Amino acid sequence: MTCILFFAAIQEISNQGTPTKQSTTAITPTGNLFIITIDGFRWQEIFNGADSSIINDARYCPDSETMKMMYWSSDVEGRRKKLLPFFWNVIGERGQLYGNRRLNNKMNTANGFSISYPGYNEIFSGATDLSIATNSRYTNSHINVLEYLANRDGFQGKVAAFTSWDVFPYILNKSKSHIVINSGYEKMESCSSTQELISEVQEKHMLNKTETRHDELTFLTAIEYLRSSAPKVLYLALGETDEAAHDGRYDTYLEKASEADRMLARLWHFVQTTKGYKDNTTFVITTDHGRGNRRGNWMQHGTFITGSSQTWMGVIGPNIEPLGEVKDEQQIYQKQLAQTIAALVGETFISDRKIAPAIALQ
Repeated sequence: MTCILFFAAIQEISNQGTPTKQSTTAITPTGNLFIITIDGFRWQEIFNGADSSIINDARYCPDSETMKMMYWSSDVEGRRKKLLPFFWNVIGERGQLYGNRRLNNKMNTANGFSISYPGYNEIFSGATDLSIATNSRYTNSHINVLEYLANRDGFQGKVAAFTSWDVFPYILNKSKSHIVINSGYEKMESCSSTQELISEVQEKHMLNKTETRHDELTFLTAIEYLRSSAPKVLYLALGETDEAAHDGRYDTYLEKASEADRMLARLWHFVQTTKGYKDNTTFVITTDHGRGNRRGNWMQHGTFITGSSQTWMGVIGPNIEPLGEVKDEQQIYQKQLAQTIAALVGETFISDRKIAPAIALQ
């Protein structure tokens, strides 16, 4: 463990350079902000679509013919649109997408571990911490931007998080953060008949419960809360892409990514057809870490797996210039997201630690 911490520290220091392409241009806020993470989803599939070397490998894709009919095209643009139509037909036309390393547009974790807890801590606390090195259930002592916003005027009772992975109550420090957090197969109290049905499915029919809830159940729980409580800041954390990758099933990984894309489309449609949210809501979409960049290690991630620190981001909203795929050469980091989240609702995140600057959205 000491050796791992040493090398992780070296990587962490090397990743904490000054972000490039920063400017003093102010981010124009909206009234509402939705943050969505897709756990362990690689930039390669975001920008290139299905990987030919993996989709044709029977070890990872037992029925490659069906998967190719669903997600394969001979050109990059066709492949990525087949896999992620919302990303490329909506965000790609009306928002901004960062992290295509083929264009030297880079986004990375700054933490040296490239696993989930350190990644989410970095995203929401705005800094890294070498003592946060595992995915164990221990309470995060650092203030996070969701907690900070929940205590600002106008945001009390209006910040909520719905997560598939059940470690988030520790990451976001539920005991003191004063935000609604529903994680894993936790029952959500509600008078809604739909929410009661979701809870019944979770309690009676999910016999093989794991630490990660099915994303569809997390999504439906979040939607019901949106309808009943109209939060201003919502965090939706999807997790099944990472689960499929760790199982070594590239076919399931692609399916779960496609399902996440459809959930994003449904969420955006809900926003654009709901009073108070329509034309007054920004989405920030990202991941907690990357994965191996080769056929033999795509399912893995961590300090010694090349590609694990490589991430991406999508953003869309009424005040976001519709540039699509950002092609400028630049380097940004996950730790910049906390201040970006605050800025997108007109706030400045203040902590007892040095916080990375907001990303200068194009």
